Amino acid sequence: MNITEIHLITFSPTHTSKKVGEAIMRGLATGTTVIEDLTLPGNFQKELPEHALAVITVPVYGGRVAPPALARLKEIRGNHTPAVIAVVYGNRAYEHALQELDAFVSSLGFQVIAGGTFVGEHSYSTDHYPIAQGRPDEDDLAYAELFGKKIQAKIANANDREHLYGVDVKRIRRPHQPFFPLLRFLHKVVKFRKSGGTLPRTPQTDAGRCTHCGLCASHCPVGAITQGDECHTHPGKCIRCCACVKDCPQKARTFDTPFAAMLSECFRRPKENRIIL
Repeated sequence: MNITEIHLITFSPTHTSKKVGEAIMRGLATGTTVIEDLTLPGNFQKELPEHALAVITVPVYGGRVAPPALARLKEIRGNHTPAVIAVVYGNRAYEHALQELDAFVSSLGFQVIAGGTFVGEHSYSTDHYPIAQGRPDEDDLAYAELFGKKIQAKIANANDREHLYGVDVKRIRRPHQPFFPLLRFLHKVVKFRKSGGTLPRTPQTDAGRCTHCGLCASHCPVGAITQGDECHTHPGKCIRCCACVKDCPQKARTFDTPFAAMLSECFRRPKENRIIL
């Protein structure tokens, strides 16, 4: 089967999902490539033809696909277009996110022919509480590129559209999860909730460090920060992706959630990336 266009469709506030998608694209190494970056608001209305291939990569928040990613994906339609889907999670768990993404893109006219789960640095990760810090690393990206090469081989071996078979992403092999660290994490969560502890709703800004450069406002995927009023974040809009924290050149923004310490302590062991095709 001949694929003439490859579209990377990604939502990636902290750049991890985009890096994985770009690595998959390098492995495919065929056809015209187009990047549809859904991270910032815009007009994304488009229908992909049957002879195109969509590579769709999104982050996982709390075990679900990031809601703004689904809202923006809704504007892009397929025409029995083959698709590769990948979810990127912060080393805890992606839960049902891959199945959720599969069902969603299938309803938009895409046929999922391959799927993957990849680890990226957690949104809450800091130098003090590292959570999958630096991932995807070189090995992760090499694996994503190999995934792309395997997809290319699958497409090349299909005589026509009818023989480019879909996959059941529910059959993907789950990464190994040690039992005791998971139990420790659940115990900490229950203890925290019983204590009546509160969670921050938005990142905080050190007004003494902030230079009002506006990068946080321009990088916020949901418009929760206003240019000129960078020391405040709209709590009703913020999705706690922490793009503003990670991109601030002055390190003026922080998100001090007790979950950072819990995740850092209980999920130190690096999880493996998984693919199915």
